[in-house]
Amino acid sequence: MSASTSSRTGLHPIFYIASWIFFSNLTILFNKWLIDDAGFPVILTWWHMTFTTLATQVLARTTSILDGRHKIKMTPRLYLRAVIPIGVLYSGSMVTSTLVYLYLSVPFIQMLKAAAPVVTLLVGWLWDVEHPTWSKFFYIMIIVLGVVMASAGEIHFSWPGFVYQVAGILFESVRIIMIQSLVSSEGLNMDPLVSLYYYAPVGAVTNFVLSLASGWSSFEWTHAVEVGFWMLLLNAVVAFLLNVFSVCLIGKTSGLILVLTGILKNILLVITAVAIWGTPIASLQLIGYTLALFGLLLYRSGWNETKSTLTYPFQYIYKNTRLPPFPRKPWLAVAAFVISLLLFVAWTREGHKHSGQSSATDTIEGVDRLSSGWLTWIHVKDGKWWVGSK
Repeated sequence: MSASTSSRTGLHPIFYIASWIFFSNLTILFNKWLIDDAGFPVILTWWHMTFTTLATQVLARTTSILDGRHKIKMTPRLYLRAVIPIGVLYSGSMVTSTLVYLYLSVPFIQMLKAAAPVVTLLVGWLWDVEHPTWSKFFYIMIIVLGVVMASAGEIHFSWPGFVYQVAGILFESVRIIMIQSLVSSEGLNMDPLVSLYYYAPVGAVTNFVLSLASGWSSFEWTHAVEVGFWMLLLNAVVAFLLNVFSVCLIGKTSGLILVLTGILKNILLVITAVAIWGTPIASLQLIGYTLALFGLLLYRSGWNETKSTLTYPFQYIYKNTRLPPFPRKPWLAVAAFVISLLLFVAWTREGHKHSGQSSATDTIEGVDRLSSGWLTWIHVKDGKWWVGSK
């Protein structure tokens, strides 16, 4: 978020992180119901971006929320250079992230996706909106190692699948960094909602054009009638709020934080899957996700702050001296500890009883498809995710 907007709201970054996680998972669950239970085809992203376009246009004409657009001299050249690519990259990311499941195994896809934070960091550095240090790069590599360990499994290599996955990571990384460039003080210093106002129509148009060749041929209006207008409208509102908090999170923090928050969201999803559905979690996943959490904690707090927070309760016991001042960011360590404890409890309850490919990885795979897959029909059959015609 721009400096002016940040000072005006005065909200802590954790608010945007929590809101993004909440609305991201809510959108996923909502889409699952539309796809699975209601038999609704996955042409939801076009509908989401169309509603976002209409909503921002209405807000711009009836409220003062988007008045910041008047401060931006949006010329055709600037729109072509800075806005249209975001919408095109958005569609490209969704296409490649869907097609890759036709070629690569789930564990290998997750292992490749672990490189997303590194790619985003490098793209941000090239775009001059990120200023990496060796320590920051090292902490991100810890996160990557943890995710790779948690995703380890049977690998079925395919060059087309590998190219699709690498292209998807590049598309998404560049898109996120371009949005950060729009809303950051180093770029146009544009209000996040104003950026959404400008690039949402591009996303709607590109998604519609691509879906003409892939989704509308199998679409039946009876599905929309079965769901009902108000349910579709509510689904679009939830997706709109997700888009709002996405750009706000990027503006308040950075595009890299958004990518890292996605890793945290996946870990929380695994815990939820274990608690609700009894999804098994393997020992290697327990170690990998814990390591990733430790890397996230190091990235946000640094080594000295993390060390001080983790050792704080023991300093009085072992040194028998007066305790030092309480760390500035204890909630990060507390959250990481609680999540790690929940992972351990989940492993002791379910994980060690199972063998073979981890169902926790399948859970993440299903989320990826539901959150970005729209190119083909996606549904659940016999407890497994499938891509193809229903």
